Amino acid sequence: MAIALAEARAAAGASEVPVGAVAVVGGRVVAARHNEREGAGDPTAHAEILTLRDAAAELGGWRLSDVTLIVTLEPCPMCAGALVAARVGRVVYGASDPRAGACGTLYNLCADPRLNHELEVSGGVRAAECGTLLSTFFSEKRADRADSAATSEPNGGA
Repeated sequence: MAIALAEARAAAGASEVPVGAVAVVGGRVVAARHNEREGAGDPTAHAEILTLRDAAAELGGWRLSDVTLIVTLEPCPMCAGALVAARVGRVVYGASDPRAGACGTLYNLCADPRLNHELEVSGGVRAAECGTLLSTFFSEKRADRADSAATSEPNGGA
């Protein structure tokens, strides 16, 4: 999770939502990425998707059954669907996502017997640290927007 958190911090530094992900096989990191939606202009450029792409390239195939994906925020439906499609063996996440979590909080795509694959899910790893990173990022964004709105009003918002 330390590597995923470092990736999340790098995302925040690039004005991206601070989510980081790491793909591990047998204790070896095979890929690590962070969100790049803003920079890439790509709605699918979530940390998990980018990490899965890099892991598949590194491992030479799309079936990632030996991979454990470690991510700072519970995957959304798109990312959870990609985990299932890639046959990932396990996902470990930090903070739960009550708005879009698809690994047990809002939905549970990773353990749906109607799908062709189920994977092990472990949540809450360093959850407070992961959650604080996200809440701080969004608090700062809201403060920046408020400051920007105040300075764009006549008389500086006074």
